[in-house]
Amino acid sequence: MKTKILIIEDDVFLGDVLLQKMSVAGYETHLSRDGGDGMKMISSLKPDLILLDLHLPTMSGYEILEQKFKDQNINRIPVIVISNSGEPVEIDKILSLNVKDYFVKAQFDPDEVLTKVKMQLKEGENTSGRKEGATKSQRTLKGKTIMWVEDDVFLSDIIARKLSNEECKLLHAASGDTALAMIEKEMPDIVLLDILIPGIDGFEILSRVKANPALKKIPVILLSNLGQKDDIEKGQKLGAERFLVKATVTLDEIVEEIKKVVFS
Repeated sequence: MKTKILIIEDDVFLGDVLLQKMSVAGYETHLSRDGGDGMKMISSLKPDLILLDLHLPTMSGYEILEQKFKDQNINRIPVIVISNSGEPVEIDKILSLNVKDYFVKAQFDPDEVLTKVKMQLKEGENTSGRKEGATKSQRTLKGKTIMWVEDDVFLSDIIARKLSNEECKLLHAASGDTALAMIEKEMPDIVLLDILIPGIDGFEILSRVKANPALKKIPVILLSNLGQKDDIEKGQKLGAERFLVKATVTLDEIVEEIKKVVFS
């Protein structure tokens, strides 16, 4: 039996591209361009995964998530949210309603979306095989200072809310100049660093941190849309502990990588 993917997206171009991409990948794929209709399809199809826009006709993505969460027959179906970058979204709400990942429309790449879908389905298989009550890591980041350098508002909010569950101190900078000054002042336990940011780019920040005797022991994880071999090698040579490509990691995996580095 084929894995079922339900796409709820009213953007005609985006919806059609996703439908074609998922179908070619071998999934049984369904598309709804209306929130109310999409909600009915969730109940009738019981898909293995949902790609959900937040802003839809007749019923919003938030309302779909809330209604789905209350229904025991469908509340465990994983959801990947589709969002417009920088929108004032209710991140706490969607993370509590079984949203597993996201992608930003402004950075839309069909191959990256397919990668996220495959990763989430694989994660679901791994989770179902674990004993009830098992966790990925017994360690927490409680009391640690985590700095996040990212200029995308949606991405910044969603990772901040995810990390807040760890009871750690969160610092955020949206530009390179601000990031450097904050690192020097706050001395975080780890820095999660985007590369393409306003002002000084991530590579230059990393270079300056590692060249500073007072800062060089602070571990840095690069998290970027860039994923070419040259970029990865450059990050490693400059001293990054990890190089994570946004399209190929889930929120849970980001947190796990932070823990591995902090406690190594």
